[in-house]
Amino acid sequence: MTTIEKSVDVQAPVRTAYNQWTQFESFPKFMEGVDRIEQTTATRTHWHTTIGGVTREFDAEITEQHPDERVAWRSVSGPKQSGVVTFHRIDDATTRVHLQMEFEPENLTEKAGAALGVVGHRVQGDLGRFKEFIEHRGTETGGWRGEVDRSPQQGESRMASRGGSPAQSVPPQGDPDFAGEHTSSTFANEPAPEGPDESVPNNPAGMDRNRRNPL
Repeated sequence: MTTIEKSVDVQAPVRTAYNQWTQFESFPKFMEGVDRIEQTTATRTHWHTTIGGVTREFDAEITEQHPDERVAWRSVSGPKQSGVVTFHRIDDATTRVHLQMEFEPENLTEKAGAALGVVGHRVQGDLGRFKEFIEHRGTETGGWRGEVDRSPQQGESRMASRGGSPAQSVPPQGDPDFAGEHTSSTFANEPAPEGPDESVPNNPAGMDRNRRNPL
């Protein structure tokens, strides 16, 4: 497995940076090689990518997600990979976005690219374009403030709420027609934080099953 760690400082509050990262369908705007992402369930996405002339499709699952802190994921089909993005408050208007991911190169070209740092360079470029995207807009396109707790059983995740009520959608500033917020989680290998939590039914009243939000 190849491990990559990159970070970027974004001139945006941690809430804004985090909210934007939960909008997976916007990833093609700043991620090289990502053609399209479809939200299939609250915690699963279907990816269409073209990298090095090779077109692929695969599914990814959010394994852990906590607002303004982290989003973890793993692939459940296609190339084996996992990762976690964490959000660190520098000050009221600055956030450090840190990405750590592991992947398994599938062929000689990918192995050579990993050895030469090509993938790491692309990831750093993606973070730089994310910075430009959110700083240019000045606000997020949407967001999801729900939680996904990592289950004690390996490979499982569960939607959760704090304080006994389902996670609520909160419209971002400047988007009065915002339809709902969502949360995503990437591959994480850390246990869920200690503290009370309650499982939420698969389709609790008032909770969208997808993360689509109007631009």
